[in-house]
Amino acid sequence: MSTPTPAKGRILIAEDVRVIAFKMAQALQGAGYIVETAVDGEECLNKARQTLPDLVVLDIMMPKMHGIEVLKTMRDEHRTARTGVIVCTAKDYKTEHDEAARLGVFDFLTKPFEPALLVEKVDAFFARRGGFKGAPEFPTPIIADEVQPATFTPVLDLTRLRYTLWGTRGSTPVPGARFLRHGGNTSCMSVGLGDEQFIFDAGTGIRELGFDLLNTTRRKLHLFITHTHWDHIQGFPFFAPAYVPGFEITIYGAEGFGKDLKSVLRGQLDREYFPVQMEDMQSYLQFRHLAENPMPIGSALVSWEFSQHPGATVGYKIEIEDKKIAWVPDNEFLQGYTGPPEDLTRDHPLVVPYGRMIDFLSDADVVIHEAQYTCEEYPKKVRWGHSSVSNACVLMKLAGVRKWIVTHHDPMHDDAFLDAKLQVTRQILERLGHEMQVTHAYDGETEYFR
Repeated sequence: MSTPTPAKGRILIAEDVRVIAFKMAQALQGAGYIVETAVDGEECLNKARQTLPDLVVLDIMMPKMHGIEVLKTMRDEHRTARTGVIVCTAKDYKTEHDEAARLGVFDFLTKPFEPALLVEKVDAFFARRGGFKGAPEFPTPIIADEVQPATFTPVLDLTRLRYTLWGTRGSTPVPGARFLRHGGNTSCMSVGLGDEQFIFDAGTGIRELGFDLLNTTRRKLHLFITHTHWDHIQGFPFFAPAYVPGFEITIYGAEGFGKDLKSVLRGQLDREYFPVQMEDMQSYLQFRHLAENPMPIGSALVSWEFSQHPGATVGYKIEIEDKKIAWVPDNEFLQGYTGPPEDLTRDHPLVVPYGRMIDFLSDADVVIHEAQYTCEEYPKKVRWGHSSVSNACVLMKLAGVRKWIVTHHDPMHDDAFLDAKLQVTRQILERLGHEMQVTHAYDGETEYFR
């Protein structure tokens, strides 16, 4: 009859996560040790007193009793004062580490770790004891000098394709604490890739964009105006790059304005209204009518479509690096309709006239489109050129849009009102059975694409 192999020693594992405790016990039993487990600090202390293990593998963060308190109590009691301890924890802070070392632990293990490393440290403990099962004379605690990977320090890649919303308010800018989260600047968005810069509308938000551009190497700018209402051009006189030599700014707009685009912008700078004139702008300014559709510009392809709004108003879509971003801040979809949204289909007589805009938005990765009025407000705002929430939801469904950022917030709608309005928008989309991501635009919002 063979003689059974004697156990190497008795170990108590104090670990409240059962899966981890099981893996630790399995590894140590496989290495020839007798193993018990405890699931909290109180149970660990009681078992240490009763069974007098040779070694306790002690977690720091445990229910009922903190691991450091367990260790202090063990050291204060005669029967456990010299029990070996290896601290095993994910709470790798200097305070706990130094206190455990002061209390004479043999070694440290930082979670997560491989079971083989646990066995290695336990073997080292018993080798240091020379196989003696009585109370050992503890050496100076050993602090594991494990090789740590280099600190991960990610850096934002500013050269990636990105868009930023600099102004998301319609009609007029609004100041004050009630508008802080969404912002009070009027319409402006930029799309950038490396040194290429595309700007859509020149509301008051373009002022902040201008200051940002002064700190970059981007000097060739393309500015697309949807239409010449105040809230889309009133920031142009305050656009700092226009006054700086070396900047080349090309401004695009649709034909059909009462005045040509250059005359409209020059008019803002009339001596009666502003202290400097267009002649004082030292950048190189060019004005172009929208003609070719789509227009290749640098690495981008910019297309446009007329929207439902007073005057010659367009929405834009920029395609760059296989991503398509649509900017349609003014569009009264289903003009005058106040009925249930679920009654409308693509072939409904009221919808058919809007087919071009539906198709225009259908392939966009991101649609930045207005929904300025609530359903209660809209009956008094018909023909003002802006959509009701429910009508805009219908447009998103019919176009198959998957990501919608609602912009052109009414100046009467403060942050609290817009929060509630967004929840209504989501409920209407749920009613329509159209699953999509919808959020409210805010000044400064930026997204980087992969």
